[in-house]
Amino acid sequence: MTTEDMKTADAQAAQAAQTAQAAQTAQAAQPATPAELTSQVLRAYDDTPDARLREILASLVRHLHAFVTETALTAEEWMAGVRFLTETGQKCDAERQEFILLSDTLGASSLVDLLGHLASREPGATESTVLGPFYVPGAPHRQPGENIGRPQDGAPTLVRGRITDTAGRPLSGAELDVWQTAANGLYDVQDPQQPPFNLRGIFTAGPDGRYELRTVRPVSYPVPTDGPVGRLLRASGRHAWRAAHIHAIVSARGHQPVTTHIFDSENEYLDSDTVFGVKDSLIKPFRPASPEDPADVAYVAEMDFSLAPSPPSSRAPRTPRIPRTA
Repeated sequence: MTTEDMKTADAQAAQAAQTAQAAQTAQAAQPATPAELTSQVLRAYDDTPDARLREILASLVRHLHAFVTETALTAEEWMAGVRFLTETGQKCDAERQEFILLSDTLGASSLVDLLGHLASREPGATESTVLGPFYVPGAPHRQPGENIGRPQDGAPTLVRGRITDTAGRPLSGAELDVWQTAANGLYDVQDPQQPPFNLRGIFTAGPDGRYELRTVRPVSYPVPTDGPVGRLLRASGRHAWRAAHIHAIVSARGHQPVTTHIFDSENEYLDSDTVFGVKDSLIKPFRPASPEDPADVAYVAEMDFSLAPSPPSSRAPRTPRIPRTA
């Protein structure tokens, strides 16, 4: 064997040794247990620059892996879940948010709302509840007492009250953005027979904080069941009905806005609202109109709203930054 042959053999032996060592290292790095895999995934996100995003991702990974492990999720079940989430996204459009509906029916929306309310703990502030999947921005501004619906939409109802701060001082210029279904249980965006922004409107409080609007008495209605969330409700044996309500977003300069409802006290679904949105303080009577009330309404509901002051910027919650694709 020549000197050149010996050098070639030595190089090949060294290469083989390196390959074997790399294989052993790779084998050792492969997780052998669910806990090891979870730790490996967590380490992969350790360098996430945004601190809040890093915290959320770490918690998401831990709980997601714990769920998969606890339920011994099979590959078939995993794929069924992927299909379900894909179909949920495909059902979303500019007028319907199936993911919000999924969050609502799983109680996640109400849990986020409850945690936010507990964190603010402002005595006297109106309680919040879920936004729902059918909010549409850009509703028209209405005049005090204006009717947001049509005669065929339901029993004519007067809703009135005051908007104040938590000390009871009127909030002149506060805005009340309301929306609801017609008597057929459908929002305008679900019903081609309703004109755009039917039963929607923004009202402005007067100098004394008072507002007044005409609408219809709300009715119970089922959440949409023609998509994946509807299939989930049927598979779990749950009903799809929401307690009768009027949606409202109340806002004023220098104060925290509140997304809330006005629930009808006589409704049969107050104790089993499918999105877990009912709160006792938001339940109000829709009483029959008296001779002292306007002659054009059959029912009257009174609801006062109280807004907490906006927190200092240093206390305001911060949303984690996730870069958007171009």
